[in-house]
Amino acid sequence: MVILVGADRLGNIENVLKERGLSDYRHITGRCPKAQKCSNTCWAKADLMILFTDFVGHNVMRNFRQQAKDQQIPFIACKRSVCDLARCLDKCGYVPKAACGSMHCPCGKQQ
Repeated sequence: MVILVGADRLGNIENVLKERGLSDYRHITGRCPKAQKCSNTCWAKADLMILFTDFVGHNVMRNFRQQAKDQQIPFIACKRSVCDLARCLDKCGYVPKAACGSMHCPCGKQQ
């Protein structure tokens, strides 16, 4: 499961996640202080956290980064842009499933 923090709506970001096999996610806008306290069950299932830096304040970002660090969950900080998110996911090894195994795949696995 991926925890997405920031932005009021995701738009085409959902498509970028699905292309990379990350269809199970929880979106937290970061606006409500109550939402910043993610339950232990949420962290137990999380494999990755994505922070949209242009939609959350510094204190909110610091809080979520600390929670991810405490739970040993990798996190990505990027802008709320399809291109920036795709670039960051590719860099971290979350490549589109269709690309994996082809000559152009960044992971280097060829069939």
